[in-house]
Amino acid sequence: MFSGAPREEGILSLAQGIVHWAPPPAVAAAVVAAAADPESSAYGADDGTAELRAALKAKLRTENALDGVEVMVTAGANQAFTNVVIAVLDADDGAVLFSPFYFNHMMALQMTGGGASVIRGPVREDFLPDVEWLERRLAQDGGPRIRMVTLVNPCNPTGIMAPAELLSRASAACARHGAWLVVDNTYELFSYEAYGMMGWRVGYIAYPPRLHGELMKAQDTIAICPAVASQKAAFAAAGAGAPWVKERVAGLSENKRIVCAAIDAALGEGQYVGGSGAIYLMVRLPSACGDDIRADLELAIQVCVIPGSACGAPGTVRVCYANLVPERCREAAARLQAGLRELCERGAAALA
Repeated sequence: MFSGAPREEGILSLAQGIVHWAPPPAVAAAVVAAAADPESSAYGADDGTAELRAALKAKLRTENALDGVEVMVTAGANQAFTNVVIAVLDADDGAVLFSPFYFNHMMALQMTGGGASVIRGPVREDFLPDVEWLERRLAQDGGPRIRMVTLVNPCNPTGIMAPAELLSRASAACARHGAWLVVDNTYELFSYEAYGMMGWRVGYIAYPPRLHGELMKAQDTIAICPAVASQKAAFAAAGAGAPWVKERVAGLSENKRIVCAAIDAALGEGQYVGGSGAIYLMVRLPSACGDDIRADLELAIQVCVIPGSACGAPGTVRVCYANLVPERCREAAARLQAGLRELCERGAAALA
């Protein structure tokens, strides 16, 4: 499983988790200036430029009520998560991912050797993490000691936002039992806001100061430092602020409506979850469609989606509704509707 762009001609993608708009105009000017600045070609500070780190700390104070934290800039959120895994887990520690999970989180745990035991936590019927299960498992004697619990909010792949009460309860449980709670807020502004800078590969970690030394070891080993020019672009984007973003996210409501209508028309109502946050829907496939990997391969002739098995949720597919402009999204949704309907009809005929 990888997140690169599809290569085949004529195939539309509802798979890749990106938005279809370009960054704010100030970003282009910042990149041009950065290209002429010798500083951009030299190593920067391991944890990021001073101006971007200061801007991120100010954002965390004013928007998230987080003060007294350190900030490290990374080459995207995936590297941020990998840094955390390396910093907090030893080889015999347990780590919890709730299924469906973000597949790159699983791969980070598998590839680093941190958290040799990945424990798949269940979700409730509404696809929110089962915090009661987490409380019981953290208190359990025997088995690997859980040292890290990951929550994604809003969730990739389910497109569901967790309520504050659930997050507070999970945080309290982890604190009682000495586990790190890692909250991936990549889609924090996705009801629905984003700067459209996926390709510049800039993310960050906000963390307690006592983790600084371990995170710096990981950062220096993996990336040395995030790209200086990309950080200058990110600083310019952050200066555009939420008003710029809100002008561009209005179209996502239409994209979501188009895709949801296509799924309803093909499978009937009530066959997907999501839409309260992030940019995803998790679609439940009828048994007649066959397994999700085969269904995904057959759909990929015309439109790409992500098989749920990659996220620990067999029998589903993940659909992204933000990566195409509305006109192209409408075409992709029509292909998805036709493909799902054909899969179901063919499967029903085979069972008859």
